[in-house]
Amino acid sequence: MALRESDPEDVGGYPIEDRLGSGGMGVVYLARSPSGRRLAVKVVHGQYADDEEFRVRFRREVEAARQVSGAFTAPVVDADADAPRPWMATLHIPGETLGARVSREGPLPPDRLRDLAAGLTEALRDIHRAGVVHRDLKPANVMLADDGPRVIDFGVSRAAEALAGDPLTQTGRVMGTPPYMSPEQLTSPRDVGPASDVFSLGSVLAYAATGRGPFDDVSPYETAVRVVEGDARLDGVPAEVRPLIALCLAKHPKERPTPDELLTVLRGGPLPRRPAPTADDEPAPRRPRRRRRLLIAGALGGALLAGLATGFGVWLSDGERPRDLPPGWRPWQTLVVSEPKGMATGPLSGCAAVAGGLVCAGDDVKAARLSLATGRTAWSLPVDATDKSESKGEGALIGASGTRVFVYRNHQAARGGASPEDDYAIQAVDARTGRVLWTRPTQRGPDAQAPDPDPNVSGHAVRTADGILTVLGTRKAAYALLDEADGEPRWRRPLPRGAACQTAQAAGDGYLLCAVRTKDGDGTRVLRLDPASGEARWSATLSGELELVGRKADRLVFVRADHEEGGTDIVTLDVDTRRTDPTSVPAQPPASSVTLSHGTLYFVRQGGGVRAVDPLTDEVEWERDSGVEFPGRPLVTDDDVFVTSPGGRVAALDRRSGDVRWTASGPEATDETFGVVSGVRPTLVGDALYVPYGIRSVYSVDVRDR
Repeated sequence: MALRESDPEDVGGYPIEDRLGSGGMGVVYLARSPSGRRLAVKVVHGQYADDEEFRVRFRREVEAARQVSGAFTAPVVDADADAPRPWMATLHIPGETLGARVSREGPLPPDRLRDLAAGLTEALRDIHRAGVVHRDLKPANVMLADDGPRVIDFGVSRAAEALAGDPLTQTGRVMGTPPYMSPEQLTSPRDVGPASDVFSLGSVLAYAATGRGPFDDVSPYETAVRVVEGDARLDGVPAEVRPLIALCLAKHPKERPTPDELLTVLRGGPLPRRPAPTADDEPAPRRPRRRRRLLIAGALGGALLAGLATGFGVWLSDGERPRDLPPGWRPWQTLVVSEPKGMATGPLSGCAAVAGGLVCAGDDVKAARLSLATGRTAWSLPVDATDKSESKGEGALIGASGTRVFVYRNHQAARGGASPEDDYAIQAVDARTGRVLWTRPTQRGPDAQAPDPDPNVSGHAVRTADGILTVLGTRKAAYALLDEADGEPRWRRPLPRGAACQTAQAAGDGYLLCAVRTKDGDGTRVLRLDPASGEARWSATLSGELELVGRKADRLVFVRADHEEGGTDIVTLDVDTRRTDPTSVPAQPPASSVTLSHGTLYFVRQGGGVRAVDPLTDEVEWERDSGVEFPGRPLVTDDDVFVTSPGGRVAALDRRSGDVRWTASGPEATDETFGVVSGVRPTLVGDALYVPYGIRSVYSVDVRDR
């Protein structure tokens, strides 16, 4: 296509040579890099430059495309989402789109169809392994290069782990192209996962085989209805690939094959067998046909159904009790920035109310104090004051006591010309002033681990009733109990030889959990530590890899992933007799979090489901859909269970019945958080709820004003 007078001479320093195409969102140019490589530079139209929502979506496209690097995608070379007209440069793929090829030459012959199927399947495998869901696989986004197909245009993709934190999803918008969208994209967009791309692959292959989509109808609306409710039209599809395409087009995500299974079939293997989903597997209850059509119509129009626009419900009346808010409080939101200023890339890891303020940590913030009333930052400290440029994504609150918070720092240092090494230490900080009161080094070197309260970190540190229990040293490692007053070890003892151990606490008591091998396989040795000496008062060996989640009555409560059954086991251990009592709860989806609070176990699922279970009786007390995607560990009070998403959406559930009292969408985030798998536990002070969300941000709401 010929260049126009209005076209730029260069974009981001790359000289423009030609137009490759244009569409509703922007123009794609052919450009050259300084080394002579041909680039495809996508520049958005000027009318979108002032639309922050569009910039968020474009930034998401860039980040998603950067995560994917394979033989069947176009790698990103450069981009600027903050330019006056945002742009992205990828390697130029010579060829034409599948849509153009089929329009010009007609359906592909069977041999080329199988090659296309293999190439696109490998592309989806690479995309999904990178944690990305494309969400808009269609003939126009498939380039036919000489050496095979390429998947392009990640404009509506997103990191699979961060789907729920996306404000664009939470506002009810459904992105995609109706003839190639999956049923869940149209009816429950928050449930969209990798299986959605497999459905789209089936539609694309059907189009390549016949020249039309399997659900094409007279209008986008009727097409969408057919996607959700109708049968695919596969007449004309060659018999050798028709069963495979039909399997991809199964209505329920769990009935569709994975890319690895598809590749096995394409290499001559058998079709995978899928059991029919049970009622529990349904992503949503079946609705009458008219109701489903209303949902589809709302999705296609980009509008919200009545009552879902704000996400607010009704707070049950709590009588005439006066509101309990900090003096001068008002609703607020703020971005926490440490000094020296680093590059904010992710969410805070948590906050706590200490000494009349809100102290938060995470994303290179060692600790920062915010006003409970206004959100104003009183002081902030970086995790590593020696590094002014690189973000390390660290920072956590180990605990708090009186006017002190216990956090960690990392002073990276390069010695003798070697690469910088981590140098971790636990610190006590005065929550009122930000002054560091004491520092105790923990681990240093190439294998050093942060003294983080996260049980998935091997340098784990926890606050017990007797002090800070942590691991010290990476070689000849020891565990120690630090005095909260001065950081000095009350005692220090070597870790069991050859065992990988973590510190843990339950009901204020300190424990050591060590991975061991038993005759039945992997096991966990639990040691109850004497707070006076550090010696084991008793020990017990349990089967499987366990996480200690707390104590109820005279029993420690553990959870264990059941890999064979795909669920989660509850294991209790009597602290007097050391008798175990394993029980099984109904299967939990992957990445569920488990929290013990007020004597109840709360299983929180990625899609927003919350299940309350009595750990001693295995009784399911209640189970509800919170409406909050990828919720973090809940905050449980006497009356409520609060869960939040990475994007700040909040749901308050009645602790006794599980009924959703209210939900709030939270402030609209101005940036994306990729790779975030769950929200952050909020903090409640009186009636003021403080919610970490988005990129190093916090907001506050009055829970009685919902």
